[in-house]
Amino acid sequence: MAAPGKTPDSARRSDRSRRAIYDAALALVGEVGYQKTTIEGIAARAGVGKQTIYRWWPSKAAVLLEAFVDLNEQAAEAVGEVGQALPDTGDLVADLKFVLRATVDELVDPKYDIPTRALAAEGIVDAELGAQYVDKMLRPSLQLYVDRLRAGQEAGQVRPDVDPEIALELFTGPLTHRWFLRTAPLTHAYADSLVEYAVHGLAPR
Repeated sequence: MAAPGKTPDSARRSDRSRRAIYDAALALVGEVGYQKTTIEGIAARAGVGKQTIYRWWPSKAAVLLEAFVDLNEQAAEAVGEVGQALPDTGDLVADLKFVLRATVDELVDPKYDIPTRALAAEGIVDAELGAQYVDKMLRPSLQLYVDRLRAGQEAGQVRPDVDPEIALELFTGPLTHRWFLRTAPLTHAYADSLVEYAVHGLAPR
């Protein structure tokens, strides 16, 4: 008598399909750009039916957003930084420069640059997607800056009347502006200058 076959593990199959879809979406955006990327193309690249994608996501933008969130989570896990705070060596300027330099490295890496631009641009015309992008991608990262600046306040390195949520924009805002509009190259030296200008303006008088 033949041994009974094993019951398929639908959860494992679904996870494999999701992973294939994430990889396909990111690869296609990198190869052909956001506008030419389609649900049909993602499905074909991932080896799944397009209805599988539509069952889980309402649009290609939603697929890309989730894929990019996953990509960032994997990168954080690889270096053991999931949920961790910004460095706190006691030197606020050095810590901020370290993190902003890492941000520059990420923004100039095509693996991150292309999907980030695609999501940011689409989020301008799609308010719902834009809100999701802020909630899932931007706000968690910005909160780390807020926490580090508050620690700086407690250490007497930042004026007590400074609002950290506004202060962080003194260096993250210009960096994002230069990256998004390509007004000039993104460099470590530029990141260092932003931190110097911002922190010296925040230091106790």
